[in-house]
Amino acid sequence: MRLSIRYLTEYRYDGVVTDNLNALRVRPATTPYQRCDEFNTRVDPEARVSRHVDYFGTEVLEFGVCAPHEQLSIDVRARVATAPATQPPEGGWEALGLPAYAEAAGEFGLPWQDQPEVPGLEGLHEELRAATPRQTLERLCQLIPQRFEYRPGATYVGSGVGDLLEAGAGVCQDFVHLSLVLLRRQGIAARYVSGYLWAAPPGRGAESVEVNTHAWLEALLPPDAADGEPVWVGADPTNDGLAGEGHVKIGHGRFYADVLPVKGLYRGPAGSELRATVTISRLDTPPSDTDGRAL
Repeated sequence: MRLSIRYLTEYRYDGVVTDNLNALRVRPATTPYQRCDEFNTRVDPEARVSRHVDYFGTEVLEFGVCAPHEQLSIDVRARVATAPATQPPEGGWEALGLPAYAEAAGEFGLPWQDQPEVPGLEGLHEELRAATPRQTLERLCQLIPQRFEYRPGATYVGSGVGDLLEAGAGVCQDFVHLSLVLLRRQGIAARYVSGYLWAAPPGRGAESVEVNTHAWLEALLPPDAADGEPVWVGADPTNDGLAGEGHVKIGHGRFYADVLPVKGLYRGPAGSELRATVTISRLDTPPSDTDGRAL
């Protein structure tokens, strides 16, 4: 799949601000199933943009606007090619205790947000267990949307897992945070993924869609064979399944705060209003079956 992505972020301030410093994590990553063919960023007011790679391997763009200004726009454009992932491995639970698994898992296997105990986790934890880690991951992707409503406004950017359990509703960020806690309690290493999602309705009706940035997770599954290596497998509990060609990864971290798309601060008493849009266009033609339906 070939996709064109535009991520436009616009800030308007109530008055004049200065020393506006920002860090962006917006560039699509390079993975075995994804390639970023083009990428550029335009900032207005104009600023010099520097680049570095953070601790988790995500590219970070940084810039500062020192001169007085009353608005700021960040226009990010990319072209990406994606491919389907291979079939996830079906290794057994015993492999999670091997040194090779612990080494690959690193900090993504450590507990998070369940110490002290979050009320309501135990029942979900027991219901989630399946015959293999892979089946547990697949069950998770079914369990979350069955138990929780996707409802913007039910939580806020700083909400924790307990807030989702109490409200019974949230957004992709909340679903991923809950998934990380549940998987790590099962002994499965898991990490938060930030990116873009091609979310056009089925069929040929849409070549371009306007969406938000998206979140899903990657779980470390043990190999089928004893001499194999653990594999990071993408899964999207918001959309009831494993991640596919339409998922464009930016980066990963322990949780949301590690991969914020845009993070910044400025000097001045003025408040700000934010408008952010993501527009994704498909550049190739979906294959069709003999009846002419999009696959």
